[in-house]
Amino acid sequence: MMQWWAYVLVLAGIAAWVAPFLLAKRHPELTSTIDKRARWGMLLEMVSFAALWQSQFWMRSVPEWRVALAVAFFAIAAAISWSSVRALGIQWRFDAGLNAEHELVRHGPYAVVRHPIYTSLLCLLCGVGFVVAPWPLLALSIALFVAGTEIRVYVEENLLRGRFGEVFQKYQQSVRAYIPLVR
Repeated sequence: MMQWWAYVLVLAGIAAWVAPFLLAKRHPELTSTIDKRARWGMLLEMVSFAALWQSQFWMRSVPEWRVALAVAFFAIAAAISWSSVRALGIQWRFDAGLNAEHELVRHGPYAVVRHPIYTSLLCLLCGVGFVVAPWPLLALSIALFVAGTEIRVYVEENLLRGRFGEVFQKYQQSVRAYIPLVR
């Protein structure tokens, strides 16, 4: 049976990641353009998290090295989610969209990757996966997550390219999408 503290670790990791989104003030009145096609990607990302729990593996005790990796991924996920929401400010929203005064954010974590919130979500997925899933299931979850995230990135970047044109294209060429060092 999985140790009780492993459940607490997973819940704490998720809570630390989600907190800045719950605390951020939303400004739906500012949104002028929304592309809801990105929700298909969101659906795949949700399925990727659900897939982690489709095994009895999480009922076993968790080796210390997996716990250590999970803690590291949870810490990275939380740090990136907090700094990303802060960098976006009033531009953060649930759906892919732009507002009339939208700015292209290129500071903070956006100087390292164009979509750091997806980076943080991938770290969260890995943190949960190291605690509850066997390797094949974790690999499947990561593949589903990447597929969903690619949909979201495609939709969001079309919006940004339409608004910022060549400035966004230069940013796109110089900064990775959501996994540092991977094109």
